[in-house]
Amino acid sequence: MSLKLLSQKVAQAIDEELMSAAGGFSVDQLMELAGLSVAQAVQKSFDKTQFPNILVCVGPGNNGGDGLVAARHLYHFGYKPALYYPKQPNKDLYQRLLTQCRNLELPIHQDFPGDGHADVLVDSVFGFSFHGEVRDPFKDVIKTFEQTNKPIVSVDIPSGWDVEQGCTDQVKFQPEVLVSLTAPKMCAKHFKGKRHFLGGRFVPPSIAKKFDFQVPPFPDSDQVVELSTSESSL
Repeated sequence: MSLKLLSQKVAQAIDEELMSAAGGFSVDQLMELAGLSVAQAVQKSFDKTQFPNILVCVGPGNNGGDGLVAARHLYHFGYKPALYYPKQPNKDLYQRLLTQCRNLELPIHQDFPGDGHADVLVDSVFGFSFHGEVRDPFKDVIKTFEQTNKPIVSVDIPSGWDVEQGCTDQVKFQPEVLVSLTAPKMCAKHFKGKRHFLGGRFVPPSIAKKFDFQVPPFPDSDQVVELSTSESSL
């Protein structure tokens, strides 16, 4: 099955529809399902006995919230996650997610610790609404993504990429694993990593039909389905 790639405008409209009165979802629910999807993609890609230490790089928005949820699930999956979370919003939702991580005694860094102790880096810094240049305090983490030899797992889109055009003059890193959420964004056609997953097993057929995109069958009780490069098209 050929999957339609979403533009930024359509992706935003789908999120709004999901969280409308007609869609019935809260942002908390969608974030929980997205974060669980990311954690499961990590589990399928990296054996915890060989890759136990996961550094989750967390941005200030909803993409970062997905990362906080993923970190919690990775802990319960038997990994050793740590957080780089320099900008921590006061909004109740993010504070509750952070409290959940603190209750698990996860290391939480506000200064970037580098990739020295990490086996895998989870990129949940910027989502599909990001535009412009990467600014402090996130320049160091994006620079590390560019230079590291550690595998990177990007949440929805690689942070700093143009959601439709892919790599930019400033940001060129390629994650090893991409976890698209709801449906792949247009920049996914520029992904050259090893594994591409679709996460977020929550889209009702009516919304998929309204916005003219496909939801592939998910195996068993999995929250992610692995996509092949041939399953992406404009």
